[in-house]
Amino acid sequence: MSTLLPFHKKILEDIHDPATSELLVMARGLGMRRVICTLMKIYDSPKNLVLLVNATQEEERNIVEELSILGCHNPGLRVIGYETGSKDRQALYNGGGLVSVTSRILVVDMLQSDIPTELITGIIVLHAERVTPTALEAFIVRLYREKNKSGFLKAFTDQPESITSGLSPLRNIMKELQLRKVHMYPRFHEDVKKSLERRRADVVELAQEMTESMADIHHAIIQCMNATLSELKKSNTASDLDELNVENAYFRSFDIIVRRKLDPVWHKVGPKTKQLVNDLSTLRQLLFYLVTYDPIQYHAYLETIIAANSTTPSGGARQHQSPWLLTDAANIIFKYAKRRCYLTTTPHEAAPALDPSNDSDAWEALDELQGVSSAKDNTDMRPPWLPSGMEPVLEELPKWELLGEILLEIEGEIIRQQLAQKSTTSSNPGSDAILIVTSSTRSCQSLREYLSMMDHDAPRGAKGRPMLMRRFRNYLFWKKALSHQRMEAKAQAGPQASKTTSGASGAHGLSAALKRKDKLVLDKANGRRRMRGGAAAAPTRGAEKSKSGHIQDDDEETERIASLFPLGIDKSVSLHGIIDITDDNEVIDMDILLSEDTSYGLLAAEETVVISAYSDDTDDRMLAELQPKFIVMFEPCMEFARRVEVYRSTHPGLGVRVYHMVYRDSCEEHKYLAAIRKEKESFERLIRERGTMLMPILEEQRADTRSDVIKTISSRIAGGRRELNTEPSRVIVDMREFRSALPSLLHAAYIKVVPATLTVGDYVLAPDMCVERKSLPDLVSSFTSGRLYTQCELMLVHYKHPILLIEFEEDKAFNLDLLSEVKSYVKPTGKYPVKTKGPSVVEPDPTFSIQSKLALLTLAFPRLRIIWSSSPYASVQIFNDLKHNNPEPDTKKAIATGAGDDPEVGAGVNAQAEELLRCLPGINDKNIKYVMNRVKTVKELCDMSSAQVQGMLGVEPGKACYEFMHRGERKY
Repeated sequence: MSTLLPFHKKILEDIHDPATSELLVMARGLGMRRVICTLMKIYDSPKNLVLLVNATQEEERNIVEELSILGCHNPGLRVIGYETGSKDRQALYNGGGLVSVTSRILVVDMLQSDIPTELITGIIVLHAERVTPTALEAFIVRLYREKNKSGFLKAFTDQPESITSGLSPLRNIMKELQLRKVHMYPRFHEDVKKSLERRRADVVELAQEMTESMADIHHAIIQCMNATLSELKKSNTASDLDELNVENAYFRSFDIIVRRKLDPVWHKVGPKTKQLVNDLSTLRQLLFYLVTYDPIQYHAYLETIIAANSTTPSGGARQHQSPWLLTDAANIIFKYAKRRCYLTTTPHEAAPALDPSNDSDAWEALDELQGVSSAKDNTDMRPPWLPSGMEPVLEELPKWELLGEILLEIEGEIIRQQLAQKSTTSSNPGSDAILIVTSSTRSCQSLREYLSMMDHDAPRGAKGRPMLMRRFRNYLFWKKALSHQRMEAKAQAGPQASKTTSGASGAHGLSAALKRKDKLVLDKANGRRRMRGGAAAAPTRGAEKSKSGHIQDDDEETERIASLFPLGIDKSVSLHGIIDITDDNEVIDMDILLSEDTSYGLLAAEETVVISAYSDDTDDRMLAELQPKFIVMFEPCMEFARRVEVYRSTHPGLGVRVYHMVYRDSCEEHKYLAAIRKEKESFERLIRERGTMLMPILEEQRADTRSDVIKTISSRIAGGRRELNTEPSRVIVDMREFRSALPSLLHAAYIKVVPATLTVGDYVLAPDMCVERKSLPDLVSSFTSGRLYTQCELMLVHYKHPILLIEFEEDKAFNLDLLSEVKSYVKPTGKYPVKTKGPSVVEPDPTFSIQSKLALLTLAFPRLRIIWSSSPYASVQIFNDLKHNNPEPDTKKAIATGAGDDPEVGAGVNAQAEELLRCLPGINDKNIKYVMNRVKTVKELCDMSSAQVQGMLGVEPGKACYEFMHRGERKY
């Protein structure tokens, strides 16, 4: 990891100067983490305090490991998390060195002066593409520059595509980070090209053709995507949707682009448009899964899509189904996906008589006496769990067999190199371990299973049949369990469904052929081997027609498989069982395993095949530690290809051969080429913007130029006398509110933000004015749990002007219709009734429900004021207007308001009475002092009426307290 290429050294020369602050934009895969760790090593000293900001937990762990490899041990990078106390954080800050801290904790520490901001040597900001005016990183930079003008700030990003949308995105990022210099290092940079083209790896590009069925499914999915995009553009002519095309739909960012363009009018679009947006994501997944899933997994996933479009999560029929399911192209997708797994034939009407002498043990004994090998017969035999009338096809992925051929070629090359090495008595660097990299851990699991169960003697296209047969059996188990669940659901739905289900069960129980098949399976489970000949046949059952042919076909197929496969299985089998292949009948004998090999230790490199998934810069360390000479890229990846280039260039004398596998004319090939083109175009746009960009003027705002210095004291005194405001305008903010963007915008508006742990409210604007801020999701969950009612009660008790601020998002519509998209995961408390109609529960309209609850809230608390804010920026203006002509709040009083005192402090005559009050329902730490001020004795509290108790504690808490004291009932 200490080896740096010439372009790495050039980057460090550009950015290592502590007197300058700059932004570095690099192409992915060129080793940005190596540059960051080397830069941090330069400043690793107790005399320096360097902060790492905006790093994920995984990135922090990897950076700690790489710094330890570079020799930064004492103490290295220290990580500050939520479990680190305030005093411990102060000790870490004062000790200097490298510290990684979350943005929220750092903001609070800076505001509370727990960190010596003026002594900070510099700040390193990762993921600079995420910095916006509302981000906490912009807040940190403003606080940093207020007290520290000499410290450096280095920002890094390897996502150039993320900073090319909008008007002058690069300038906006540099403005928020207060930077004036930017360095760009794309792959086509002259220094990068010279460094990586000196030693090139031996790349073998293998373009594998898809099977005919896969090609037909691929073309059908593309047709569905084109039809969905056309329909989406037709239904939203007012929006600019020119960027929506199939090429952009290959990437995950496509969903974000679509939603960003439709967010302002999302409440106006109909359910059809929302369904089309979701369909695009589903179709993109189908394209990706086509070349990564085996046929059984793919077919099962398609069946789950059909099931999801037939019923709602509550069990009712879905009204708005996906339009692409009704097209001819969708019929091709489902038909060929099923054909890749199995074919259904007409089963025999009657099962042949069961001959007791037809036993596999007897036949094998006879073959043994006659000297006849029955290996071929055993291969052709049908397993007893395979129903009659079903012929498994089990089409393998073409890349699997190609991978097997590559491994055979690599083994031959390793043997040839070992023989040549013995004859020349020279050693070649690198190991003979084979590295196979894929796109996901699921693909890794499939490849491990395929390589471990591969039948080398099988004909072409059937080497992975043992694995696929096991998965096919689990698929049938899953279909049988699904049929049982449907039968139970019909039985619970009503008497008619129960009657039909019981009739079907009776027919199933009276089938002699099915009984014979169950007996055969039980014998197999008890240790008997499979029988010769085909399995017994079973009658099929039909079903009624429905509106959607695919959904009806799936129901019929489920019932058919259930009738053909009458095994007594566990009903808890899920779709995960199709992927996680396990055999309950197989028991591993550990004694046999231990007796085969009594030596333990590391495997030889030439016997090791490492299968891993693509990751981030951690792959650089994996390549450096493993040092493979043979790398198989099972799926194309632009970033990993560059990591191999860097790995080859940093290890001179090491011969590296890379096998680059790709399906010809497939989505993965198009996505790979499109990713390279998009990154190149993004860098070209950023370079042009840098050449024509006007640098922002970073001038310091003077305190005496603010408009709030002159303040109106009162319009009744001397006709509106104005006086100078000697203390700065401030707002006391609760610690939990630093998750939102409002505290950062308040500070940007030159309002002093004071963090505190508040018991009542979120923001204290004045001594008698408190604000509880709610976003739309928080408003829904607060109403559902009843928390908002309690919060409003406390504000009315302790403040003269309680305010409920309902804040919308800036890029979304200022409309309550958005509540239909908000999901609340809070369990209802039962305070608000739900309309019922018959035996089933009918949920009310979300918008009407929130409006009615707000009306009830204002009726319960007449002094409560509700303010609607269209965005956090509007909230800042509202706070400025509310603070006008009002004195500044006191931090100590705001913290003490509503906070319960320590019970041990009040030891005296009232200690026992206070302890008794705390045991009563409705009385807690927040209101116990208020109750003790209103009521002198416990007897006086018991003599109060229900209305008096509710007036003191609130409606619900007062009712609970009164009923407990007079009726002995405690209701929660």
